[in-house]
Amino acid sequence: MPEISLADIIALLPYLLIGFLAQAVDGALGMAFGVIVNSILVGFMGMSPALASTHVHVVKCFTSAASGISHHLVGNIDFQLFRRLLFPGLLGGILGAFLLSYVQGRIVHSFVLGYLLLTGLWLLIKSLWSSPEIRRPRFVSIVGGLGGFLDAIGGGGWGPVVTSNLLVQGAEPRKVVGTVNSVEFFITVMISTIFIAHFGFENFVGPVVSLLIGGIIAAPLGAIAAKYFQPRLMFFLVGIVLTSISAFAILQMIL
Repeated sequence: MPEISLADIIALLPYLLIGFLAQAVDGALGMAFGVIVNSILVGFMGMSPALASTHVHVVKCFTSAASGISHHLVGNIDFQLFRRLLFPGLLGGILGAFLLSYVQGRIVHSFVLGYLLLTGLWLLIKSLWSSPEIRRPRFVSIVGGLGGFLDAIGGGGWGPVVTSNLLVQGAEPRKVVGTVNSVEFFITVMISTIFIAHFGFENFVGPVVSLLIGGIIAAPLGAIAAKYFQPRLMFFLVGIVLTSISAFAILQMIL
């Protein structure tokens, strides 16, 4: 077993902090773990996009499990919504994985970013002008299938696509966040299994473990925040995050 020095531990602390902050946001709002971690690892720490994406998917396999358990313990999961999202999401993910080489991911990504930007702006306006009305969401299976498909081909992301759509339809915010986070575990396990089978376990040490520890520590905090956030505040925060993420990604594509 290799020796771990104090310098090694100090070098891994930034990854732990990144995992903690990203999961705190994702657990409370149902999105942004991958975007936050990817942006920091690639933009500020010089990691290659492919390696960063691999790290994110493997870590999310565990943090989404911790997040799902935390949301269940505080009563944030709608199990009927869970069932309606789970199987279409898995089928969409499998289909996306098989069609990955035939789909122009960049083109799809551009359209999805435009949709997410408009959705984020709508949520912001809604939060500032009126209180959200809670309604039963429709077309849940279609939303789940589309979210899984886009997550697999890199065209959108499970959280931003599914969470934002269900909120726009009027579903209860804390139940949306808790349920979407819980279903994400199964989607991520499928994707991570493919990564591990391809790259091998030896590539998932050090930074991955640190990101994982930080994310697991933050998971209960995000679930508790989601439970007590008022719907109007949730709409505002999700709108801010969604608009910022989409605008930043669009600027990256243009520049």
